[in-house]
Amino acid sequence: MPLYHKLVRDEIPTIIAKTGKQATFRTLEPEEFLAEAKRKLHEEVAEYEAAVTDADAVEELADLLELIQALAKTHGTTAEQLEAIRQDKQQQRGGFEERLYLVEVED
Repeated sequence: MPLYHKLVRDEIPTIIAKTGKQATFRTLEPEEFLAEAKRKLHEEVAEYEAAVTDADAVEELADLLELIQALAKTHGTTAEQLEAIRQDKQQQRGGFEERLYLVEVED
């Protein structure tokens, strides 16, 4: 029986049960969730970096967005508040549309 020891999405128990398999889950305490969500974030970033097609990349970005929204909630904010902060930062500092790469700044 394979051991996973990783954070999974909420519907995974149902999906596994539909296959006729049995799995063991436990609910993480808030501190454990934060640590495991950060670990999962790294996993998803690696999967995004390894994506070969645009479709695969977009799917991994969706996974990252889901995790980011869950992490925002653990820090006491909502997806809407997070988006407002992102927009404020974009207005003040810009986005990444121009793909600028800083080489050096003279003193």
